[in-house]
Amino acid sequence: MSNHKLDLPTLENWLWEAACKIRGPVDAPKFKDYILPLIFLKRLSDVFEDEVNRLAEEFGGADIAWKLVEEAHRCGQPLVRFYLPPETRWEAIRLKTTGLGEYLTDVVRTVARENPKLHGVIDVVDFNATAAGQRIIDDPPLAELIQVLSKYRLGLNDVEPDILGRAYEYLLRKFAEGQGQSAGEFYTPREVAVLMARILEPEPGMTVYDPCCGSGGLLIKCHLRFLETHGERKNGRLCLPGHVAPLRVYGQEINPATFAMARMNAFIHEMEAEIAVGDTMRRPAFTRSDGSLMQFDLVTANPMWNQDFSTEVYEHDPYGRFNFGIPPASSADWGWIQHMYASLNEGGRMAVVLDTGAASRGSGNQGSNRERDIRRAFVERDLVECVILLPENLFYNTTAPGIILVVNKAKRHPGEILLINASQLFSKGRPKNYLADEHVERIAAIYRDWKAEEGLAAIITNEEAARNDYNLSPSRYVAQNGGEEVLPLEEALVRLQEAEEERAAADHELEEVLNALGLGGIIRG
Repeated sequence: MSNHKLDLPTLENWLWEAACKIRGPVDAPKFKDYILPLIFLKRLSDVFEDEVNRLAEEFGGADIAWKLVEEAHRCGQPLVRFYLPPETRWEAIRLKTTGLGEYLTDVVRTVARENPKLHGVIDVVDFNATAAGQRIIDDPPLAELIQVLSKYRLGLNDVEPDILGRAYEYLLRKFAEGQGQSAGEFYTPREVAVLMARILEPEPGMTVYDPCCGSGGLLIKCHLRFLETHGERKNGRLCLPGHVAPLRVYGQEINPATFAMARMNAFIHEMEAEIAVGDTMRRPAFTRSDGSLMQFDLVTANPMWNQDFSTEVYEHDPYGRFNFGIPPASSADWGWIQHMYASLNEGGRMAVVLDTGAASRGSGNQGSNRERDIRRAFVERDLVECVILLPENLFYNTTAPGIILVVNKAKRHPGEILLINASQLFSKGRPKNYLADEHVERIAAIYRDWKAEEGLAAIITNEEAARNDYNLSPSRYVAQNGGEEVLPLEEALVRLQEAEEERAAADHELEEVLNALGLGGIIRG
């Protein structure tokens, strides 16, 4: 087993090698259905081993530690965060050579039985499944897959916290193009998630919500930031003192496979988490007894950018979420923002990653524009606190830059908006750029200290935003190297769709007027 830590290129090479072991018997889009539960099982086993090793140091030996763990489990007073029976641990799995499909299926069901929070999450795959009377994947390729997955440790200190999300994103991107919307999902870069957690800075007893949580990466980063700032190290493990109220996290995810990843991640990090599956925009999962939306202290999210939604979703909303205006069908960005705003309690804050156009589309247009008008309403009610322009080529499914929009119901500096142009704060990577730790720290410090900085950050008033027709793009206010702002192709296409929608709406209104005057048919003619 290699001691080499799994950086992103190593992870991807490892996953590709694993997928190659079951190529042929399994359709490419199905690779993840077999590989991910095994990665999770390996992760569980390595973390369980880490926990026992910690106890061994505390009590003076591995034999004593194993005995204590078994006795404590029998008595219902566990010493470790979860329990794996001997036959479900990775070393036992590695040694199995016959009846492997049936054995693995029994293993995941046993793990779910011993750890009820994993029911319906890890035990849904049947490694012994058949199609047309033949095994879908025979024992020999399964055994080879097990050996490949044994190459690396996946303990708490071996890999980044959302290893499952990383693996899922890679397999989806590599093999699921052509599967429609699910293939368009993308993983929030680790350092962007860290930056968002630094901006939100969760406090004891707070609730954090992600309405499109994917594999739970943003929630995990908030949880880990909370532990860093309020936890204490005890026997080599970061945990909360008894007097500190825990962070409670809530997430909803539309894709069942990704939802399972989020549940697994929450379990392995011992997060006080409620993760629901379903369509947040049409059927939000977290509601009160009277049917109204639950509200949270913090919201963190990275919804799919410029998502197509029928305007009926907004116009017939029973939760009263879209009081700022109806977004265009071509981009749900300001629909998501309004859902998140409605999900914030009094004094709540949110940080959301969006396409850059969410900050500027419609500004400078003659007449009405749906997105600009919603943005204006947020500025006029003094809710927009900060906009951060990120560098290009951070995200997997696009080279376009994104923004982080911070909305605050109780702004620290009323009447002001902080605009940070971080487009040049990045390190070159392959295949993607990334924010180094010092970049994250610098951006977080500017937000925390609320300061303007030449070539990096500006503070404007709401009145100044109004004079610029509510364009909140940081590059408009913070010039860098005298360069002009270039419109990304994706953004140009969205603006074209919006213009088409506005033209069609104007034609419809004009035709209604003409019909009332007895002059119908002129537009079509």
